[in-house]
Amino acid sequence: MWAGDNGGMAFLLRVELPDVPGSLGALATALGGAGADIEAIEIVERRSDGRVVDDVLLELPPRLMPDTLITACHQLDGVRVHWISRYNAGASLSMDLEAVERFTADPDHAIAQLVEVVPTTFRTDWAMALHRVDGETVAMAKSSTAPKLVPEAASWLLIRTSKVLDELPAWDSTVLAASPAKDRKGEKFVVVVGRHGGPEFLASEVARLGHMVLLAASVQSR
Repeated sequence: MWAGDNGGMAFLLRVELPDVPGSLGALATALGGAGADIEAIEIVERRSDGRVVDDVLLELPPRLMPDTLITACHQLDGVRVHWISRYNAGASLSMDLEAVERFTADPDHAIAQLVEVVPTTFRTDWAMALHRVDGETVAMAKSSTAPKLVPEAASWLLIRTSKVLDELPAWDSTVLAASPAKDRKGEKFVVVVGRHGGPEFLASEVARLGHMVLLAASVQSR
């Protein structure tokens, strides 16, 4: 768990607000007034209905409860909190370009590098890349926090497009998404990611994951 220089804790807040001038400034002012120190803000999705979903990385002093931030947000017109939780992936948000640079710099292990950077880039708890070896579904790469494989994993290799997966009883309260691709040898693999307790994967996140998996597959040199 990352902690700030002043002993505060890092939290990640996902919030939906009107995509109009001044809206983000009002949100930042409200969060600052509630005692939060904002580290970074990243746009996750712009919607056709004139709204935007943002991820806000912030630090809270030990005495401040995250519920205070939810209250501050809901006092603003048109603002809705999707999710807030402690953030354990570092003190800054990783951008897609940084992730791409990571796995393009090591083409021999591009897929493994992708799996390593996905949790930070997409704010997931874990990621794994699966393929089939001698008729069995096995992990070709996985993050250190990834759970043990379950029998249902075999069916994920049958998906044809990036999608949100059904939740599994074995992984209670974990939302899942996956993206398939083929390596240069034509062998299929699928990257699966999970978040404990949400938030749900947005369509834009699933699309981004799909693009990144296809790029890693094209980069993988062996």
